[in-house]
Amino acid sequence: MTQFVERWANRDVLTLQPYQAGKPIEELERELGITDVIKLASNENPRGPGPAVHAALARASTTLSRYPDGSGYRLKRALARQLGVDAEQISLGNGSNDVLELVARVALSPGSEGIVSAHVFVVYPLAVIAHGGKLVTVPAKDWTHDLEAMARAVTDKTRIVFVANPNNPTGTWVNKQQLTTFLDRIPDHVIAVLDEAYFEYLRHADYPNGVSLLNRYPNLVVTRTFSKIYGLAGMRVGYCVSHRDIADLLNRVRQPFNVSSLALECAEAALGDQEFVRRSREINDEGMEQLHRGLDQLGVDYIRSGGNFLCIDLKRPAAATYDALLRLGVIVRPIAGYGMPNHLRVTVGLHEENARFLDALARVL
Repeated sequence: MTQFVERWANRDVLTLQPYQAGKPIEELERELGITDVIKLASNENPRGPGPAVHAALARASTTLSRYPDGSGYRLKRALARQLGVDAEQISLGNGSNDVLELVARVALSPGSEGIVSAHVFVVYPLAVIAHGGKLVTVPAKDWTHDLEAMARAVTDKTRIVFVANPNNPTGTWVNKQQLTTFLDRIPDHVIAVLDEAYFEYLRHADYPNGVSLLNRYPNLVVTRTFSKIYGLAGMRVGYCVSHRDIADLLNRVRQPFNVSSLALECAEAALGDQEFVRRSREINDEGMEQLHRGLDQLGVDYIRSGGNFLCIDLKRPAAATYDALLRLGVIVRPIAGYGMPNHLRVTVGLHEENARFLDALARVL
């Protein structure tokens, strides 16, 4: 770091490392000259978007010279109808990352604190530190949030606390009783962010729907995304649902036109195709069972997951296995940066992709 940058840069930002995304297929092809590559690294829907999205994309492409609707009027109302909330409670973002950043921007100021669990999505600590907050990291319990310990960590300086349900990268989740007991202990001066990026994948009687809790907890913000089950990761569109007063503040700090016209059109179309969502969840369930069977046969441990991905435990540093899989044209995700150096995260793919991963893993172990 040059002295020039050190003189004026935010000291907290100097401590951060850039977000490391899953390796792109094109990058691996360039590096190793491999042409037959599968990517199971970024928790994308392996089906791609549905037919309704393709039709919407064709329609929207005729208006590319125009700015998008900055209010997201149609998408907000479509979401409001589906979720049973008022459109004024919904805030849109350039992916749910954008929404998480907006909430941190509203909640935090120098000297305030933000609470996260260990082994969580790296955007939470990045958002806390980048917006002047002191990061408080609470150790996880059985690879998931220790909600009791997180509640005890709240102080008069706490302004935001993040809970992912299911959690990325571990896939673990908390039930409704655990969540509501936790939220009952969070004081009004703290915003509780419930990240439900993988909400659509988990259908368990005891899994809580965060949106249904909003009337009970006015300091709750629920974030979701179109990047996962809806197959729109490349479009970058997410949203959150909150109390109107919080949504009003988020709207004051968001960038104008933060969601593109293509993303708005495609997200609305994707939302209307719930049969695509149902079938995607079904394929994910089948693929998850396929991975369970294959890993059991190989004697490889894993963490049970409520999302569209699985963390496998190699019982030794996973970097060498990750590199060996790359050379076989299989991209997964090393997660040493999440405090899990012995684990690899693998996205549930299509049947043939899962089979290829399992075959490659058997060859390199």
